[in-house]
Amino acid sequence: MASKPTPSANSSTPAKGATQPNAAYGEASIRVLKGLEPVKQRPGMYTRTDNPLHVIQEVIDNAADEALAGFGKRIAVTLHTDGSVSVEDDGRGIPFGLHPEEGVSVVEIVFTRLHAGGKFDKGSGGAYSFSGGLHGVGVSVTNALSTRLQVTVCRDKQVAQLVFGNGGDVVEALTVRPAASGDRKQGTSVRAWPDPKYFESAELPKGELVHMLRSKAVLMPGVTITLTHEKTGETQTWLYKGGLRDYLTQELVAEPLIPLFEGEQYAGSTDDTFAEGEGAAWCVAFTEEGSPMRESYVNLIPTVAGGTHESGLKDGLFQAVKGFIEMHALTPKGVKLMPDDVFSRASFVLSAKVLDPQFQGQTKERLNSRDALRLVSAFVKPAMELWLSQHVEYGKKLAELVIKQAQARQRAGQKIEKKKSSGVAVLPGKLTDCESRDISLNEVFLVEGDSAGGSAKMGRDKETQAILPLRGKVLNAWEVERDLLFKNNEIHDISVAIGVDPHGPQDSPDLSGLRYGKICVLSDADVDGSHIQVLLLTLFFRHFPKLVEAGHVYIARPPLFRVDAPARGKKPAAKFYALDEGELNAILDKLRKDGCREGSWTISRFKGLGEMSAGQLWETTLNPDTRRLLPVAYGEPGFDATEVTFNKLMGKGEAASRRELMELHGDAVEIDV
Repeated sequence: MASKPTPSANSSTPAKGATQPNAAYGEASIRVLKGLEPVKQRPGMYTRTDNPLHVIQEVIDNAADEALAGFGKRIAVTLHTDGSVSVEDDGRGIPFGLHPEEGVSVVEIVFTRLHAGGKFDKGSGGAYSFSGGLHGVGVSVTNALSTRLQVTVCRDKQVAQLVFGNGGDVVEALTVRPAASGDRKQGTSVRAWPDPKYFESAELPKGELVHMLRSKAVLMPGVTITLTHEKTGETQTWLYKGGLRDYLTQELVAEPLIPLFEGEQYAGSTDDTFAEGEGAAWCVAFTEEGSPMRESYVNLIPTVAGGTHESGLKDGLFQAVKGFIEMHALTPKGVKLMPDDVFSRASFVLSAKVLDPQFQGQTKERLNSRDALRLVSAFVKPAMELWLSQHVEYGKKLAELVIKQAQARQRAGQKIEKKKSSGVAVLPGKLTDCESRDISLNEVFLVEGDSAGGSAKMGRDKETQAILPLRGKVLNAWEVERDLLFKNNEIHDISVAIGVDPHGPQDSPDLSGLRYGKICVLSDADVDGSHIQVLLLTLFFRHFPKLVEAGHVYIARPPLFRVDAPARGKKPAAKFYALDEGELNAILDKLRKDGCREGSWTISRFKGLGEMSAGQLWETTLNPDTRRLLPVAYGEPGFDATEVTFNKLMGKGEAASRRELMELHGDAVEIDV
């Protein structure tokens, strides 16, 4: 087979406007980043770049993982006068012998190779059953973004030392000596000099560091954590024996209405639903005044943006409190309780243990694991129910607070209703409306097809979610005059359902009649579904632009695939949903890493929403805690450029332009047949 010739500067005419007319683009132009180069090139993909706190946190998290596994009782952090930071623990110590496959010292691999570490083999009873480590990139990122990094390991009556410099190069080879009388028995000490060029500020935010260390001490009762400032000689020490309760009590800004509700529960070996050891510890306080204090953690990693474990706590508390109120017939007439009525006055500290946590990004600020919601809810709900039944008087005081919150919310919703009640059109018959009138909570789903509409009606939360099924393709409204829009039944129903009249970009429409805070387009995850999305987006952009501008329009993203995975090690059998083939491949790769035999899983492809059961549709697409909802907004091109593009794609007089576009780029399209 003849090889393709490499393009050269002389073989083709450079494009007009090219800055380097003689630059060649050939096989040699493609660069493969090796070792730690990807981190240095794109540090923002791996860590926070406003300051070095996160790269230091990676080292602290490793020490905390040792303590979490039960092998360490002390973590010492020192801020040195030269700008470096050292972290010392008394854990098992990183192994420093040769790796059986790589032929390099293990400690060197840990600090110089991305995606290397001891936290991958969780399902097979590995060194770390529960840890915050996910990708094996943490301390190697610290090394890559440091001018110098020194590692000292005490293990097996030996002391090993290795020094890196220039962003991860070994500058002092590994030395191993017998342990002397003054050396520690075991543990790891890491001293890093973060490179200022990678960060907006080289200064560590002391307040954040102190808060993080203190919270680690709270979550690991009996572990002593110290912070030493070398410049001043000051040392801060944290050791909490009372755990979450002591911490929450100290942090509350107002007196709690009822005694604190605390508990912990973890799955046992006989649990069929969750892996052994998975569970949560929590402490919750309800206050009438002041801003709530809320902190959550997963395997000791602070999740400042919350996530599915917080949603599980919210769900468990709500179900238990709602059940108590209904059992004692405390609900006043006309009051409907919502989860936020319970949760809005709750302060809490939540520490979840999840076998294989899925975070949003490497900085791990938000937990995305769908199973975490069920996990925390399943343990919190019965515990709260038992507590309320044992403390009925406190339960009634809490019920009173919750009902007050619900009444205040409903009064706010009624004010909106009064403004829009006059002259309201009759709602379309196809619309299955929600019960709430609070537009901040209400959502309407414009669903492709009647069959999918049926599943959505059964699977939705009828309190806040409305369903409007659409038959067939919606009219291309790009060149339809506003006065003639309502000739089309589907567009008429959409306009009446949302409570806003068609308008132009320069108009000032009356949005007081808006009935839903979120208008979500829900179509199949295929080509036809994408076409319907485009037609509806065309309608909103052309005739309801102020809704787009105000952030009321969304695209729901149902999955295309479902993967049924068998039990793997400590992990029970599970279902995974993938948005597209890229996600499907990532799920399969993960299953292979977990030790799943090739082909032991089952892959199902959803031909359309109508194939999904009500439960599946709720879990993947409707549940606010686990779904993927894409907000529609005016992006970088701006309104005018977007209008030009829409005109090219949707205008009847632009058929020739579209044909040219398809001829040029038609081969780049993957057609779903």
